[in-house]
Amino acid sequence: MTTFLVQLSDLHIREQGRLAYGRLDTAPYLQRAVQSVLHLKQRPDAVVITGDLSDFGRAAEYAHLEELLAPLPMPVYLMPGNHDDRDQLRRSFPAHGYLGSEGFVQYAVKVGELRLLALDTCVPGHSHGTLCEQRLEWLEAQLARYRGEPVVVAMHHPPFETLIGHMDEIGLLEGSEALEALIARHPNVERIICGHLHRAIDVRFGGSIASTAPSPAHQVALDLAPDAPSAWMLEPPGFRVHAWAGERLVTHLVPSGSFEGPYPFHDHGALID
Repeated sequence: MTTFLVQLSDLHIREQGRLAYGRLDTAPYLQRAVQSVLHLKQRPDAVVITGDLSDFGRAAEYAHLEELLAPLPMPVYLMPGNHDDRDQLRRSFPAHGYLGSEGFVQYAVKVGELRLLALDTCVPGHSHGTLCEQRLEWLEAQLARYRGEPVVVAMHHPPFETLIGHMDEIGLLEGSEALEALIARHPNVERIICGHLHRAIDVRFGGSIASTAPSPAHQVALDLAPDAPSAWMLEPPGFRVHAWAGERLVTHLVPSGSFEGPYPFHDHGALID
């Protein structure tokens, strides 16, 4: 039986009626993404959201987020990003016991035939990420425990340079080399899935693949110049679907929204001269 894991990321939800960056209401975009998930041909076993759930980590933002996610009937696993507040996240979602009660938000959950390991890269009060020795030791222990299972490691900050200069400046600034060496020792790691970049990016990493997901709302502008200005665009939004059918993980990029079709590739009607 195939396992389907949906990855959303970088929602940046504000209080109702408040605009992100003074001009963008992110809530309707998340609503469309949720409806797109609900209309997938195969129902996901779970949804994981790889950080930046809110814009400022406020209680009112998380309350709004809870309402927006309510239509999803499958388990939804939350992770903090640099825009989130760990303590407020826990207070706002008390039913999500996997978040723990203090410290880093790190957990291991079973999703169908997959093992999902959530790795906390956040540094409170800062935009960049880090992986300290304590967090890496936790991951190593989990990988040793689940060495017989296909594993997906989820984290907010990607552990690789993206060549988008202003984002790499606030990327994972510590621990990426140690993480890559650790991943290389565990060939059952099928994917490292990340957020933060508001774009779909794929990189070979530690003998596996590390990737980022687009946002359901705004995307980081694609400019690979080292001195490119920090900017966002309303490019088509989307999310990732990770599917495990027993041998390897297959990842699809899915646009959110409503589109014409599907139509058959052949015409059953009569030929017209």
